[in-house]
Amino acid sequence: MSDKFPMTPRCHARMKVELKKLKEIDRPANSKAIEVARAHGDLSENADYDAAKEQQGMIEARIKELEVKTALAEVIDPGTLSGDRVVFGATVTVEDTDSGDESTYMIVGADESDIKAGLISVTAPVARALIGKSVGDTAIVRAPGGERELEITDLAFKPLE
Repeated sequence: MSDKFPMTPRCHARMKVELKKLKEIDRPANSKAIEVARAHGDLSENADYDAAKEQQGMIEARIKELEVKTALAEVIDPGTLSGDRVVFGATVTVEDTDSGDESTYMIVGADESDIKAGLISVTAPVARALIGKSVGDTAIVRAPGGERELEITDLAFKPLE
């Protein structure tokens, strides 16, 4: 595992908001639920208590995960980048050399990838094949359906909306 977690400012801000909510709203509400369930008596057959304790575990695990990721975040604003090579934060337009289909992807951190929105993780096979390439280069992507050859037709750096 990497020492740093690359992410856009938007992702970093979203994680901090979630962390604050977990600590200030969800954790106290969960503690109250455990207290109420405990007051119902016998804990060995208390479904409310078991559910609240399970929820507590999930909240604490997510808090720990977010604390680590925000502390080790490498926040990269794509709008401040430039260059002629594909790197984290680049918006890349590619053409499948077999089908002629064109796709545009922005390479982002794993926590913000959303293929439907055109956001692919820097660790995804397509992104790994494109990193370091320039407009006019082709990249071979090994996918479950076989190899695909993608030609880079455009490269831009713009802020994530």
